[in-house]
Formats: sequence, structure tokens, C-alpha cells
Amino acid sequence: MGILGWIVVVAGVAVGFLLLQMIYLGVVLRWADETSVGLAYYGLSPADRARYKRTLTRHAAFLAPILRLGRLSPVDLRKVRFQYRGISGPVGTCSAESFAKGAAYQPRPEDVFVVTQMKCGTTWMQHLVYQVLRRGDGDLVETGTTLYAVSPWLEGRKSVPIEQAPLHGRERPSRIIKTHFPVELCPWSGSAKYLYVARHPISCFASCVDFVAGSAGGMAPSVEAFEAWFCAQDAMWWGTWTEHVKGWWRKQQTEKNVLFVFFEDMKRDLAATAKQVASFLGVEPLTDLELARVVERCGFDYMQRHQESFEMHPPHILEPDPAMLVRGSADRHRDVSPEVRRRIAAWCVREMADSDFPLGRAYPDVVAGSVR
Repeated sequence: MGILGWIVVVAGVAVGFLLLQMIYLGVVLRWADETSVGLAYYGLSPADRARYKRTLTRHAAFLAPILRLGRLSPVDLRKVRFQYRGISGPVGTCSAESFAKGAAYQPRPEDVFVVTQMKCGTTWMQHLVYQVLRRGDGDLVETGTTLYAVSPWLEGRKSVPIEQAPLHGRERPSRIIKTHFPVELCPWSGSAKYLYVARHPISCFASCVDFVAGSAGGMAPSVEAFEAWFCAQDAMWWGTWTEHVKGWWRKQQTEKNVLFVFFEDMKRDLAATAKQVASFLGVEPLTDLELARVVERCGFDYMQRHQESFEMHPPHILEPDPAMLVRGSADRHRDVSPEVRRRIAAWCVREMADSDFPLGRAYPDVVAGSVR
């Protein structure tokens, strides 16, 4: 056989190998998705969750050639979204059907909604509410339970279903519901409670970049693509930061059952926020001992040490053992390049001009940075 013949054979083997890898990848992706819906993953014991991650890690090792090849083609964020009533969502974690189901939910008096745009302190506030209601005796870590096994994600596919979610606390037995829904999609009831957490917009951007890049497993988009996505209402998941914050700011001005909290205030004085949450929920003030336990268990160090209880999404083939709660700082915006900071700041100022949200008071550096 001549050189040309060998080239044809080698090329054929390579193409066949890649085809087999693609088929294998498709099977693993489907398996991983189907085995992480509802409580299929989050309801497992710690040992079984660890075994699940080891299985994914082995699959990832076998699939390394095609996964490395995929790095040549960055994820197009506009192609990994769906839209529901004009609002985008991430494919896989959610779906148009899960958005529709979440939007149609009828809130009950015992419901406490924890609402944020993504990467603005959702998990932190969920856990704070859980610990306040349990008066510092919440035992997720001690029992090996995950937050998503006891706190449903309203529009998500991969948490305890809302109809199976337990109630927490004795004084005010409550269902703690996570959602990233903008105000126009979030189901409303005057008898439920809504806690909204806002975070510095550029810190939100930086955290979104880290989160998506980690999930993309080497196929992360460019910073320019991230910026375009973050600032586009029809592309950014759950809508832009500006529209999200404006909507919930308006809501809290007219509705007494909405508490608007700033992420930075939580970082500055978590004890004060815990007291504020307890008062808002109508439970007895926490004793000094109870408050100390709440603050200790909701502290970044504690949650990072026990991050297996606070995973924000199930593991997948591109991120078999995801690292959660990597930074959690109040000044993530400083990690963004000055030029990108300036552009996002200018965009925020323009977009917030029609709102009475106190951007200059809450984030004076955004207003100042927009004119540099």
C-alpha cells in the first residue's frame, strides 16, 4: 500500500474514532441530564453523589479527545438559550416548559421566594432564610443533605419539585423557593414573602463570566461575547441586570411583602441582615446565641468548607466536580478590565435613567466610572 493509501486509512480511522466519540458523548450527555432531574441527583446520599461524580470523571477522561477538540469552537451563548414570553433561559438547567410551569405556580401563604438575577447571592440568601427559620439549627451539613433537596428552584428542572418541598421552621413553617424570574414572570401573591437581592452590576458580570466559563469546560466565549450577552435583554438569561433590578425595585415600593436587600450589605454585616430577614418573616427576634450560629453557618468559610451541600448545579461532563462559592467577594468588579468596567458602567447609567433606583447611592463607582 502506498503513502496515499495509508493516509486514506489513517484518515478513515480518525473519522471513525471521532464519530464514535460523538455518539458516546451524546449518550453520556443524555444520561447525565436524565439522572439529574428533580431529586435524581440532589436526593442522593453524599456517598452516592460522590460516586456519580467519579463516574462522570471517568466518562470525561474517555471523551478527552473530542472535548479538547471542542475547545476550538467557543460556546455561542445565543444558541444555548430558549425564550419564554420574551425572556431567555439556559438550555438544560431550565426549559421553556419549566419556565411555563414556574410562571403558572400559585403561591401559598407559607412561601418565601428568594429572588435574584443570576450570580447575585441566591444560594447565600436561601441558606440564610433556612437558618433563620431554623434559628441557627439547620442541619444540611450534619445530615449530608443538599440545599436543592429542601429548597425548590421555581423554574429549574434540577431540584426538589415544588410540590414535594418540605416546610422549614416551627414559628412560621415556610417553603423556601429560589427563582431568577424578573418581576413580570414571577407568580405573585400578597400573602407570600419575597426577598430580592441586588449585587453590584459589574461584580455580577464578573461572577457570571466565571460561572459560565467553568461550566463550558474550556469552550468559554470571549470577554467581548460575554459583554454583549450580559447587556442584551433578548440574550441574557432572565433578562439584563438593569431590567431585573428596576422591576423588583418598583415592586418593593408598592408591596409590603417584598424585602429588597443588597449583597454588599450582607457582606458588610451579615448579622444585621439576618435580623432584618427574621423581622420581615415575622419570627421572634433571634437570641444572641441563635444569631451567632446563623452567622457562623452562613459565613463564606463555612459554606465553602461544606460546598457539597450548596452545589449550584449538578455536575456534568464538562465540569464533573464543579467548584462552588469560589470567591463570594463584594468587589468582584475590580477583577474586570478598566475598559470593560467603563463600558458596562456607562450602559448601566443609560439603562437606569428611567428608574428611581438609587444607583448613585448604592453603587457610586458605577456612576463615576461611566464618565471616565
